Amino acid sequence: MLDCIGLRKRFGKVEAVRGVNFQIAEGETYGLLGPNGAGKTTTISMVCGLLEPDSGDVLVVGQPLTTHSVAEKAAIGYVPQELAIYPDLTARENLHFFARLYGLAPDLAGARVDEVLRVVGLGDRASEQTKNFSGGMQRRLNIGIGLLHRPRLLFLDEPTVGVDPQSRNAILESVEKLSGEGMAVLYTTHYMEEAERLCDRIGIVDLGELKAEGTRAELVSLVGEHDRVALEGVGDLQAAADASRALEEVRAASVQDGAIQLIVDHARSILPELLTTASDAGMAVNSVDVHEPDLEAVFLHLTGKALRD
Repeated sequence: MLDCIGLRKRFGKVEAVRGVNFQIAEGETYGLLGPNGAGKTTTISMVCGLLEPDSGDVLVVGQPLTTHSVAEKAAIGYVPQELAIYPDLTARENLHFFARLYGLAPDLAGARVDEVLRVVGLGDRASEQTKNFSGGMQRRLNIGIGLLHRPRLLFLDEPTVGVDPQSRNAILESVEKLSGEGMAVLYTTHYMEEAERLCDRIGIVDLGELKAEGTRAELVSLVGEHDRVALEGVGDLQAAADASRALEEVRAASVQDGAIQLIVDHARSILPELLTTASDAGMAVNSVDVHEPDLEAVFLHLTGKALRD
């Protein structure tokens, strides 16, 4: 659906984007993570056709995209960081206005507006002026505007900034549903847990460069850390630790403070076998604690800073 090849953009002496490459497939949610000033918004502006790159190419559904493209832009839904709604219009009036801008036929626009209101959970507030909406409701309407023309590729630039937990969860559920229906989604966020929840693949951007990309598991493997498992219980803990070491995925096992501390590969998949092994060795396990390396550790490893710095 989207292919970005060697994108570069300079503003004066500052090279904001330095040779960024990535692809997004149909039905895939691709997360672009980076701190402020990393080049995320500049990259999105180029892949939307709003900003001409100094060099590099953007292909949308296999066709080149430029600032002058029309048909290719029609395949894109863009939800910017800043709200793009009219506060004195109702939610329904906002959607009808943008439906006309998109060129939706009048006889189809009404049904589509009703459908979008249901998707973003604003059907019961459709006739209310949006200046009376909470920040989360305004964000949800902002997303609805980007969905009106049934885009094949949706760009969401930090859509949950400043929203309440309920609206944030509603937004995330909407994104999950859209991806499940085959829409390709490019999602930027400052919240690591959103990327963990939504994204099939993730690109980590810093100082205008794509430092790494891949699935969560692929990115975590870059850090070189293993999962840690603690088995608490009673019985012959030492025998259970010794037996656990015989498993291929177990890197180390020791008894500390009334528990077996293990360093393993793929903790979730090996856990049933690990529990059986401990039980067969004479240990009754009372509790299990699993710690897996997370994306925050990966991000810190690659950029030297936390995501929200």
